[in-house]
Amino acid sequence: MKKFTFCLRLLSIPALSIFLYSFSEADGVDEYVNYLQKSFTDHYDFAQESNAIKKYELNVTNNGFCRYKRYFNNGKVEYFAFKLAKFKDLDYYGTTTSGKLFLRTKNDDVIVQTYNDRAGDVDSMATCIVIPLKNIEAEDLNQIKENFTRIGPNNTVQLKENKL
Repeated sequence: MKKFTFCLRLLSIPALSIFLYSFSEADGVDEYVNYLQKSFTDHYDFAQESNAIKKYELNVTNNGFCRYKRYFNNGKVEYFAFKLAKFKDLDYYGTTTSGKLFLRTKNDDVIVQTYNDRAGDVDSMATCIVIPLKNIEAEDLNQIKENFTRIGPNNTVQLKENKL
């Protein structure tokens, strides 16, 4: 009888855990990241930089990073990245038609790297990333800021670690 009781307890703990987990809230990080990625994709203004930029990559990842990479026509590559936990604030300069979004961090938390630069490759740190945007309303900017804040420094949501 003791073995049966032990086995019953052993099985009831995972079953109870699964039951309680089913009532927990859905993981919000994916929702926040997806919203940010969609917003940046929909509102990115390639026309502001099309003379010098060949292509760009702008990603917000669910493991806690914002990455922005620009490929210039002359072969130069600029790479900017920061951990979302270091996000401080954002500023938008422009109109609803066109402008620039400044994503600011607490300190020099933005990694800046250049490749294939005639002046030499640079590895440095900065306090912000500047992203050209178009057709964006104040509500969209507020939602972007809210999503960064929820994922960012004082978040209640824990970021997932990608495990290979």
